[in-house]
Amino acid sequence: MIVSRRVALRSLFTLTVAAFTGGVLARITTTPRGDRPRAAAGLPAAPGPSAADAEETFDEMYRGRRIQARATPAGVPEVLVDGRPLHLMRCADGGYLTPVDHYASCPTPRAATRAAVDQLGSAPLSPLAASHGARGDHGAGPGGSPRGVHA
Repeated sequence: MIVSRRVALRSLFTLTVAAFTGGVLARITTTPRGDRPRAAAGLPAAPGPSAADAEETFDEMYRGRRIQARATPAGVPEVLVDGRPLHLMRCADGGYLTPVDHYASCPTPRAATRAAVDQLGSAPLSPLAASHGARGDHGAGPGGSPRGVHA
């Protein structure tokens, strides 16, 4: 039986895809899950917040504003500026961002809070600054504004 070039190439491609998929699936099934320690599987520790960052608590006056932070059970710092919550986001580089300034990554929650206060100046912190994509009691949808995102 003579096999055409098209059939031979199609078969070769199918075998390659099947082999690659099998290899990927085998690696996925042997990768440890989050509930097992990575050290037991011989892998390096997963990057994450350091104990110093997670446990950093402060209560101080900065530029005439009271800034406070405490660690939550999830290890994410809860930050307040003059009693209003300020959302902190963890960056891939290990720093923190705030909704007040998305472009400056700060090394610690305290530095991020101080940078937000510097950016705010004398303006009060908006109640929407704590929601950042979550539905709060103000009825805002993703993006923080009840009117949606307008560019």
